[in-house]
Amino acid sequence: MSHLLLDSGPQRTVAASNFVYTVGSGLYLTAGVLYFTEAVHLPASQVGLGLGIAGVLSLAVGIAAGHLADRRGPRGVYVATLVVQALATAGFLLADSFWPFVIAACAATGAKGAGLAARSPIIRHHGGDRPQEFRAYLRAVTNIGISLGAVLAGWAVQVGTHSAYQLLVIGNAMAFAASAAILFLLPPVEPEPAVGGPRWIALRDRPYLALTALDGIIAIQFKVLTVAIPLWLVAATTAPRWLISGTMVLNTVMIVTCQIRASRSIDSPTAGAIAYRRSGVAFLLSCALISLAAGRPSWAAATFLLAAVVVHTVGELWHSAAGFEISFALAPKHATGQYLGVFGLGAGLAEAVGPTLLISLCITWGRPGWYVVGALFALTGMAAPLAVRWAQRQEGTRQPNSQTTRQQPNVPAPPTT
Repeated sequence: MSHLLLDSGPQRTVAASNFVYTVGSGLYLTAGVLYFTEAVHLPASQVGLGLGIAGVLSLAVGIAAGHLADRRGPRGVYVATLVVQALATAGFLLADSFWPFVIAACAATGAKGAGLAARSPIIRHHGGDRPQEFRAYLRAVTNIGISLGAVLAGWAVQVGTHSAYQLLVIGNAMAFAASAAILFLLPPVEPEPAVGGPRWIALRDRPYLALTALDGIIAIQFKVLTVAIPLWLVAATTAPRWLISGTMVLNTVMIVTCQIRASRSIDSPTAGAIAYRRSGVAFLLSCALISLAAGRPSWAAATFLLAAVVVHTVGELWHSAAGFEISFALAPKHATGQYLGVFGLGAGLAEAVGPTLLISLCITWGRPGWYVVGALFALTGMAAPLAVRWAQRQEGTRQPNSQTTRQQPNVPAPPTT
């Protein structure tokens, strides 16, 4: 982490903004679902449906925001998305029924997807020779912030009062606003010059779209920690409630200490494909361990859950490193925002179907559902190497993120067919 913070002023600014943002995110990721189910008293099925609707409506936002960041400059676009997130999150306080919750969730989720795409050109511009590694550093910062937010959220979960949950929402909104303010210290990034060919080239890149879909299916694993485990722990196990925060802290500590190292070893699309496959197997094993926590004594349930989180996090390290490498390596520099916006469709897919899928299979169905979800992760991971080989055969139709490309940034990429 010291290498990240001391590298350059712009990198420190991006890292600081990211840290503040993720402290607020840690509050919501740990207890957001419980806020709506226990403080607002919405049924878990409605919460899952609402989050799914928000994910569906936000799918295309990232592509448009990424393209706008490429053409107009990413800093202003990224700041605007953070402001929208702050306002939408504050709107959760007024969401006392299903449809107000859906409206607020749609605005917050859409702004989040747009922000991730708009931030990508900033990462590439300030990330040096390998923006993939800078992205890994930012993820380590992310998890430091999330772990701090998770500790604070643990207090609210343990207290369980309406006021305690509301304080978490307010803290989340304030963190988003502060993150936007910090970014004004960042020098503006000049937009990339437009090149000839189709305008929406990322949407014509079929191998990249296939990898986006596969990454999106595996990305449902993020909802295992933030949606499925909290509900499973409360409804099906005798483990103490404070373990919800404990599992999040364990996950984030492992990410902070291991993500940079894991990403350094994933230095090519082929290595990324292997990492995808390994992550799928790890998620299958973790889902099996989570299912075994039901019907056990408190200490045994806690042991199974903690072991599952360790295995799950190893899979998460591989999955994230693979996504960093493949998404940047196959994206032409002049369309970084657009391509990363398309790749963000995977995260949008996870947002759209993940909560409902996990609640329906793992919570409503129970133990068998965990095995089905684990098998889905494993099969998807096994398909990733096929998609990567397809993309490598099509390398002539895109401008890759290679050393040659970085040295000649004004060479236009040929149209994707």
